[in-house]
Amino acid sequence: MALPKLAASPAYYSLVTANSFVLGQTAWHYRPARFRSTHPQQRTLTSTPARQDQQLENYNARQDQPPPLPPPSRDTNPRTTSKTNSTSSTDTRPTSTSDDSSNTCLPPGWEDNPDYKITDFSQLPHRNFGYNQHIKINDDFKESLRQILWQFRAPIRYAFAYGSGVFSQKSGSSTNTSTDLSPHPNPPKAVQDWQASGAKIIDFVFGVTHTQHWHSLNLTQHPSHYSGLRYLPYASAAISHIQDDFGAGIYYNPYITVNGTMIKYGVVNLDTLATDLSDWNTLYLAGRLQKPVKILRDDARIRLANQVNLISALRTALLMLPERFTERTLYERIAGLSYLGDPRMTSFFGLGASEDPRKIRNIVGAQLPGFRQLYVPLIENLPNVCFDDRRMPRGVGWEKEDAVRHTGSSGTGSESEVLGGVEGLDLRQDMDPVKRGNMVRRLPKTFRRKLYFAYKKEFGIPGSAFDEVLEASEDETGAGGVGTGGGGGGGFRRREGGDFERRIAGQEDLVEMMAKCVRSTVAWPSATQSVKGIFTGGLGRSWKYYGEKRAKGKKGVSGEGGKDGKGEKGE
Repeated sequence: MALPKLAASPAYYSLVTANSFVLGQTAWHYRPARFRSTHPQQRTLTSTPARQDQQLENYNARQDQPPPLPPPSRDTNPRTTSKTNSTSSTDTRPTSTSDDSSNTCLPPGWEDNPDYKITDFSQLPHRNFGYNQHIKINDDFKESLRQILWQFRAPIRYAFAYGSGVFSQKSGSSTNTSTDLSPHPNPPKAVQDWQASGAKIIDFVFGVTHTQHWHSLNLTQHPSHYSGLRYLPYASAAISHIQDDFGAGIYYNPYITVNGTMIKYGVVNLDTLATDLSDWNTLYLAGRLQKPVKILRDDARIRLANQVNLISALRTALLMLPERFTERTLYERIAGLSYLGDPRMTSFFGLGASEDPRKIRNIVGAQLPGFRQLYVPLIENLPNVCFDDRRMPRGVGWEKEDAVRHTGSSGTGSESEVLGGVEGLDLRQDMDPVKRGNMVRRLPKTFRRKLYFAYKKEFGIPGSAFDEVLEASEDETGAGGVGTGGGGGGGFRRREGGDFERRIAGQEDLVEMMAKCVRSTVAWPSATQSVKGIFTGGLGRSWKYYGEKRAKGKKGVSGEGGKDGKGEKGE
């Protein structure tokens, strides 16, 4: 009698329904691959976070390939055709506005109102926008780096590897580091092969959406990665506060072994990273991305902000250079920006600098093709600078092909094999005060204001008049503008220099004044970041890190450093 009553009960049917639903969902989740839909919309609805990361990695892998060439132009020499952009009609190189032109990484007017709130790559100004940021490296080594990212369950939205563990910082082979002890306990073969000339710790930066949530997950999975701060009450909140509110907004865990490889990784909030790239608040993170890095996970908003960062670095270097110069001089000036004012390049209390004084020259000497890939597309889009060298290739996208030719080793090949040799190709810039005034006006917002205040004092401009100058330099035309947020209400002015900017561009002390502004931007965040490292990395690991850097600096001084007697703090 009990069974018929149970069968008639509503609770019985609810229980059966719930179990059927769970079993059905389990069967659907573990269905064979041949029954899985390939329709894009359905794939998006059913994809797991791991699958989304794999799709993103597949997209990033495609960025390593040279872009397809655009249709041939009717002009056999594309650099002799005048631009269609009315604001730069004096330039002699074309800028195509067609989406079919895959090499157009900077469509006209793209930076007048960049939308830093974008969430998808389809919202970028061009379908191949920012392709220059993806530097080609050995495929096996790249896969080893990506496998390291997979060991973190906390979500990483943007990631890149950088430094001497990824790209060689030795020009030539005068200092042989192959006999040094490897820091890696049991590295994969790809890492051993790539670092055959000298094994080094591999540096990473992870961009995350929610700082405290990320550290909470990572503390649970990898508590040993953290210093004694992990024992604090509400450790994830304390670590997040230390990361976001002190120094440059990044939290480093050094001397961490993952997959048998010794790494150092920094965690930064994506908002902090985007702001530094676009405005140069600290130049700590922006400076790292001004040099070749290997992007392992990409983000549309960060790619847009980094393109602003790269072209800003190019303009800053041009304002600090004469009419004629070489590629190497340009790239050394760019690479040296973030080291101006860096306490690691300065001796304190007789301890000596913790960085190799020839670091900048070594970086550019070994990575010139990588710098070329980053900046040649930007050079070809600026109206006031051009290559002035008969060795200049005529094909479109030659800089990417040149960089790919030098892939396969960590950069220890001979500099003479690089197109143009040790110094690269020759360039020339237009010293017209109007164009240089426009470059001053287009410097990053925070950095530009520092330069304005520096010349306010030098020019003796009264406060009321200077307020008018600042108001005229604002990007927004009226209320409702969105500033660096972009993409909102209000209109934007075309960023063209006025009398004040042209006067600045014509000053004889412009190089020294800009260097002073860079130092004031870099010095305090770098110093506080170094102090913060004592707490975040622990005293023992911090002292070990300083000792290794100091030893490397001494080796550079005693080795190549004595040849010309010149330091490399920004030539």
